[in-house]
Amino acid sequence: MKGTGKLVLYLDFDGVLHHENVWFHPNLGEYFPSHPPVQSKLFEHVPLLEQLLEPYPEICIVLSTSWVLRYGCAKTAKNLGPRLRQQVIGATFHSRMSRQSFEYLYRGVQVMDDVRRRKPLDWLALDDTNEGWPVSADGHYIQTHSQLGIAEPQVLEATKARLALLSMKGKK
Repeated sequence: MKGTGKLVLYLDFDGVLHHENVWFHPNLGEYFPSHPPVQSKLFEHVPLLEQLLEPYPEICIVLSTSWVLRYGCAKTAKNLGPRLRQQVIGATFHSRMSRQSFEYLYRGVQVMDDVRRRKPLDWLALDDTNEGWPVSADGHYIQTHSQLGIAEPQVLEATKARLALLSMKGKK
């Protein structure tokens, strides 16, 4: 499985790369509602994530976003732009899984199941929800700000520090 023995970043989109209040319409795709007004744009923090990961090309990305259920892994990864897309090695959901069973799992459980399957050397998850994260995920999970995502100053500093530790573990 891709990522075995590697450094992995589990990446959610909503509440991480942009405001969490994203709606979907079959004709419009994803959008932010106007009531209450959301002062955000989709994927506004992708350049920030690129900057954070630039020193760490060895870190692989696994998509842990519900967008994969709608669009598949490859199409979902296109939202990250060419640089980050090269680091994407898969998603927590794949076509051999039961979509219905997967959707009912908390995000923390979805990621932990993938960690057990993928067996990364070390990993970090960025997600705005705290549901389903076991105590064993402490130090591996950063809860992002639901509106500011990774741009929130404390989240940004924690992410920088954890990525540096992750990289150091990969160099041992």
